[in-house]
Amino acid sequence: MSTTTETAAPEKAPKRSLYRGDPGMWSWVMHRISGVTLFFFLFVHVLDTALVRVSQDSYNEVVDTYKNPLVGLMELALVALVLYHGLNGVRVMLVDFWGKGPRNQRLMLWIILGIWFVVMIPAAGRIFYNMFAGH
Repeated sequence: MSTTTETAAPEKAPKRSLYRGDPGMWSWVMHRISGVTLFFFLFVHVLDTALVRVSQDSYNEVVDTYKNPLVGLMELALVALVLYHGLNGVRVMLVDFWGKGPRNQRLMLWIILGIWFVVMIPAAGRIFYNMFAGH
């Protein structure tokens, strides 16, 4: 008596992100990205500001190149990153040093995102005004 057993190939699990859609993990990723981006901005900012010691005319030429809509959008992104990084940094400190922080971290994330959104509305309005009507 012979029995044949069929063995099916194991199904491949769908590829998933390392962060599995958890908002806390994505806030961690965004905090790192915003921090690195701000570091590079500060590096460039120190370099272009140092031009004033070399030549006032060179400094003025560089600053004049910043007066266009593309740099205005970059300025908007910079404000968004600074605001997010700062607010999320406060949340991270509360999670680390407040006894109830780990339990309330998701609520605090939604609160800081709400604050970020409320503050970004007038900031974006002002930046867009400067980009198109202010100069």
